[in-house]
Amino acid sequence: MTDRAAPATTMAVDVAQVTLHYGSVTALDDVTLRLPVGQIAGLIGPDGVGKSSLMSLIAGARVIQHGEVCVLGGSMASETHRADVCPRIAYMPQGLGKNLYPTLSVTENLEFFGRLFGQDATERSERIDRLLTATGLAPFRTRAAGHLSGGMKQKLGLCCSLIHDPDLLLLDEPTTGVDPLSRAQFWTLISQIRKERPTLTVLVATAYMDEASRFDELVAMNGGRILTSGSPGDILARTKTQNLDDAFIALLPEEERQNHHQVIVPPLPDAGHAEIAIEAKGLTMRFGDFTAVDHVDLTIRRGEIFGFLGSNGCGKSTTMKMLTGLLASTEGESKLFGKPLRANDLSTRRRVGYMSQAFSLYSELTVHQNLVLHGRLFGLQPEKIHQRIADLGQRFHLQEIFDQFPGGLPLGQRQRLSLAVALIHEPDLLILDEPTSGVDPLARDEFWENLIALSRNDKVTIFISTHFMNEAERCDRISLMNAGKIIVTNSPGELVKKKGAKTLEEAFIAYLEEATRETAETSTRSPVPTTISPATTKTSRPDFHLFGLSFRRIASCSIREALELRRDPMRGTMALFGSLFLLAVMSYGISLDTNNLSFAMLDRDQTTTSHNYQLNIEGSRYFRGQPPLRDYADLDRRLKSGKLAVGVEIPPNFGRDIRHGRHVAVGAWIDGAMPQRAETIRSYLQLLHQQWLMQIVREKTGNIIAGPADIEIRYRYNPDVVSVVAIAPAVMPILLLLIPAMLTALSVVREKELGSILNLYVTPLTKAEFLIGKQMPYVVLTVASALIMIVVTVGLFGVPLTGSFLTLLAATGVFSVVATSIGLLMSTFMNTQMAAIFSTALVTLIPAAQFSGLLNPVASLTGASWLVGITYPSTYFLTISRGVFSKALGLRALWFDFIPILLAIPAILGGAILCLRKQEH
Repeated sequence: MTDRAAPATTMAVDVAQVTLHYGSVTALDDVTLRLPVGQIAGLIGPDGVGKSSLMSLIAGARVIQHGEVCVLGGSMASETHRADVCPRIAYMPQGLGKNLYPTLSVTENLEFFGRLFGQDATERSERIDRLLTATGLAPFRTRAAGHLSGGMKQKLGLCCSLIHDPDLLLLDEPTTGVDPLSRAQFWTLISQIRKERPTLTVLVATAYMDEASRFDELVAMNGGRILTSGSPGDILARTKTQNLDDAFIALLPEEERQNHHQVIVPPLPDAGHAEIAIEAKGLTMRFGDFTAVDHVDLTIRRGEIFGFLGSNGCGKSTTMKMLTGLLASTEGESKLFGKPLRANDLSTRRRVGYMSQAFSLYSELTVHQNLVLHGRLFGLQPEKIHQRIADLGQRFHLQEIFDQFPGGLPLGQRQRLSLAVALIHEPDLLILDEPTSGVDPLARDEFWENLIALSRNDKVTIFISTHFMNEAERCDRISLMNAGKIIVTNSPGELVKKKGAKTLEEAFIAYLEEATRETAETSTRSPVPTTISPATTKTSRPDFHLFGLSFRRIASCSIREALELRRDPMRGTMALFGSLFLLAVMSYGISLDTNNLSFAMLDRDQTTTSHNYQLNIEGSRYFRGQPPLRDYADLDRRLKSGKLAVGVEIPPNFGRDIRHGRHVAVGAWIDGAMPQRAETIRSYLQLLHQQWLMQIVREKTGNIIAGPADIEIRYRYNPDVVSVVAIAPAVMPILLLLIPAMLTALSVVREKELGSILNLYVTPLTKAEFLIGKQMPYVVLTVASALIMIVVTVGLFGVPLTGSFLTLLAATGVFSVVATSIGLLMSTFMNTQMAAIFSTALVTLIPAAQFSGLLNPVASLTGASWLVGITYPSTYFLTISRGVFSKALGLRALWFDFIPILLAIPAILGGAILCLRKQEH
């Protein structure tokens, strides 16, 4: 970028011969650049050329594979330097609000970042007031970040980046998807900040060539390499072009641009007599008290290229959905090709093709299979699908990639594929929602040539939304929308002429500013920013540290996680009451009781003796009589259905043979699906049979026959042998392990999916502080859930708590740390919430239920099962729980079982800290 001989002390960024690979893909190839202190520089080029990868290396968010990256006087390969310099760097990643937390309010997001950078309440309050006032976000302090418009999200992201007064500001496509007015306000704000802080260095990645012209230096990238660098004027002079779009195309290799030519849009023929494709009158959409679209009138002609522009959140997408039958309007009427439009009308859908901004095809299917699938979805005949795919393949140059998977295609090819899919059923109307976002100028021009051909040759009506003004200039007409209302509709040339502007972007901004002033009292748009003055005070008090951990940063993560839990009632409810529900199910579902077993007789004797035998069995507390059996088929049917636990067959002549002392065999048919219960039933029947025989002998002879010995059994703990008394205290450890571990794992993996994990990479937050901070709210919820289960177990289930409650409470607190630590450990290996749920459930539920002594003592296990049993923490908490509930034990008797649980905390939590990455690999 500048002369390599410049003194190193003047360089904010110094990148030398950096190469980066993602598997077999080369993201950066021998990149070298230098950025002087106080300069604003831009990385220009489409998505996928390496801009984001280079910025993440500079920010320290990604591991350096080859080459050298020096930032603010030190190597980013050094962990010590990264820790020292990260408070001086601010990194705003690509994506609307990617570094924000959507459920937190504007103020809560800023407070989180302020705490991370060591600011106390006074300093945070001053800085937040100053930033919100300057960016026009002050009226929206309490609004959730997820409910902000795109432009407001970007402003909030900038505020979060600037709250600690960085020396290096990295902005990765900060205005992609943002309307021109918000873009202008954004760059005005950056300019004002630079005036206040001349030493601030700014590096910006952008796909908008018009805004790149305001930077001091530009670096054009393609295919992971630097094409050229220099000031905007130098690059235009070097390429002999009039604008940076053309300059970028001229810089591309000859083989990539050899077929490129200037895009020309022929006038729409017979414009005055063209058929009306879309007509709307008084179209209105309300969501509760909020009016998203307010009495819109619109007419679009067949074959017209109609552009839809407006500020972020103004109602464009809602209007497009109503005009295509995807959403029913609250008021007004609309027609599609002269017919009234009704929401969810499938006949209407067949006349409409839709291409979203995000790539939405099936990555596991090939290009050809995606086309076939969508053809079938629209009901095309097989022969028609084959011919249509052949035509589209030739038209959009897809034949060579028919057998490839779309996920690995370049953006230009994926864009052509998405357009082909939208056209597979030959629609009359094509809806395009910002289709060229992130695409290079060459591919964008090629895309527009296809649109022009569809419009002029095939009479397809094109309805397109875009934030690129050079694309809007190619539309036949455009509508500008703000706050749910259409401001003006006309051709691009007429809009520019009426405002006396030089460009369409100037006219667009002028129209929106005028509309904003007229509706200043009711508009939800943020006003034009004011100057940001530097912080006047730094009142941060010394932070308390223990073992190198900042309590302030831990508290920041804990407060943020607690706020997110409060805003997500489902997670909070699951944490508090999910375990309670499972406790009830498992306590009464797992039964060791063998009382009231269903029993029926197949009496082939029908004498008083056989009836007496039946009454002897029914009279016990173990069996409950059922209607008599008719035959073996009835016996088999009732055993299969589960209506019987046992059937007893009395043979013919049973009473006579008993009286004569002959040998008699009574048959017992037992349901053996549960072997343990079957053995118990067998023992009960043998005991009752023996008692009956002794009674018969006594009645017949008058003699009392005694057995060899009698054993009098007394149950010391749980004298009534009730299952719930044994199961409930044993089930609690399983539930206090399962649900808290899963919820804690999800809390980390969710940040990976949303992208906010980047805040761990580029802030002073350490891995231990991040994990412990996220863990604390779940520890509190786990203890609260345990208290609720104890109250229900004692009060509702009737299980007596005979031992020390304080001992049980202390064990619960320690065990909750173990459970949540297991969730943290699992989260370090998982990248999706679904994988986190299943993997955490497996490593908690199976060992706790099978090897911790729930049904079988650990001492009775052998081999690997025994090893798992003696090392798994739930084994010892189960012992404590049963000891306190049933055996009247306290800390003096159970202290030894605390030791393995306490030892598990540093082992598991330490493993999570070691396995969590502070950089992307």
